[in-house]
Amino acid sequence: MPGKAGRTLRRFYSQHLSWRDCSTGFQCASMTVPVDYSHPRGGTLQVAVIKRPSIGSHDGSLIINPGGPGASGIDYARGAFKVFAGVREHWDIVSFDPRGVGQSRPIRCVSSHQLDVLVHVDPSPDTPAEHADSVRTSRQLADACWQRNGNYLEHVGTIDAARDMDVLRALVGDRKLTYYGASYGTYLGAKYAQLFPRRIRAMVLDGALDPRQPTVAENRVQAIGFERDLKDFVANCAANPGCPLGSTPAAATHNLNQLSAQIDAHPLAVGGRSLGPGEFFEGLALGLYSTTYWPNLRVALSRVQHGDGGLLLAFSDALTERRSDGSYTNLIESNLAINCVDRPSPTKVSAFDAAARDFATVAPTFGPGIAYGSLPCAFWHVPAVEQAHAVTAPGAPPIVVIGTTRDPATPYVWAQALAQQLSSGVLVTFNSDGHTAYEHGNSCIVGAVNAYLNSVRVPPKGLRCG
Repeated sequence: MPGKAGRTLRRFYSQHLSWRDCSTGFQCASMTVPVDYSHPRGGTLQVAVIKRPSIGSHDGSLIINPGGPGASGIDYARGAFKVFAGVREHWDIVSFDPRGVGQSRPIRCVSSHQLDVLVHVDPSPDTPAEHADSVRTSRQLADACWQRNGNYLEHVGTIDAARDMDVLRALVGDRKLTYYGASYGTYLGAKYAQLFPRRIRAMVLDGALDPRQPTVAENRVQAIGFERDLKDFVANCAANPGCPLGSTPAAATHNLNQLSAQIDAHPLAVGGRSLGPGEFFEGLALGLYSTTYWPNLRVALSRVQHGDGGLLLAFSDALTERRSDGSYTNLIESNLAINCVDRPSPTKVSAFDAAARDFATVAPTFGPGIAYGSLPCAFWHVPAVEQAHAVTAPGAPPIVVIGTTRDPATPYVWAQALAQQLSSGVLVTFNSDGHTAYEHGNSCIVGAVNAYLNSVRVPPKGLRCG
């Protein structure tokens, strides 16, 4: 922290974390960070932090992030700490809710009922009325976010979360950062590497994003990724006896499209709710995140065919983080708030219309919905804080980038791109379906990651697993 800026930030880097027990072996704390790092004497906010202490001697802290953006690091640490069993002997498992998320001054914009309406809207509008509905709800959400949060929206981007993570690194007593980021957590890691390349000890970026891609280009690649994984799911289903969609990939694809059109025209009542085109889209997407979900996705689609949309609606609720009592976490709102300021988006609806038409040619099931998913950014009240650009991180030690070859949400080409951009990037390939790699338990991936995180033993060049 050289110079005047370092002196101004010193009070944040020298604060003391007051850890308290927060059940089942975890300890929680809160750290103070500036809202605006360019004016650190101004307002502050509290960032929620959690750790599970190492079970043996202490070598340092592994800071983890689950992605999103908008997913809670607090919840991730509680739910996934066992995944890091091979690291926990000597490393505390530490996480935090990034600013704007969960317990860290969360972005809240609309009521749970309004979020229900937003999710229910047809993600692939094909009539003037559906298109007008999509534009109206997107504008309303952007306006509500501005009205409730104001200029705070300028300061929830990943570049500021990366600065917060460096404060956390210092407060847990580590001279250099040891980090595992999944999905969007790779973007957080890349931004940290951009800012602090020489403060990294070890960094694993699993299921990478490509920092060079602006919104539309990024969305197009993701749409292709989901479509490719859907094709694998359909082929797998057709190859198994009793597939509800059909006995050949062509028949299964046709019947899935027919089912989607049926729900679009006639949503299924589920208690006091309904499974409409939005929930169908979200539920189908969730089912592709892991091959372990495929059997239940088949069951869910079979039940929809027989008039029961409950299981697929539960899939949708899991992806959008809708709770059983009807409330939502702030995932949807913080996801938009962070994405809209992280990189530029078009400001005209016509650009999203053109993108949807283009995406449909390469990803007919997921393309239009993913294209319009960023439509609220057209009406966002604050500009992007950065232009999309490559991250090179000169001076950083080897950074491990993991790509899954048929990852729907973060396609393999992004991992290839990020590993090439980083001056010290090391690409590890997992030949599989599903989102990310390490948490799937493949022994080759787990062994390589654990050896790297524990002992900075860099995986061999060109390592392929699976």
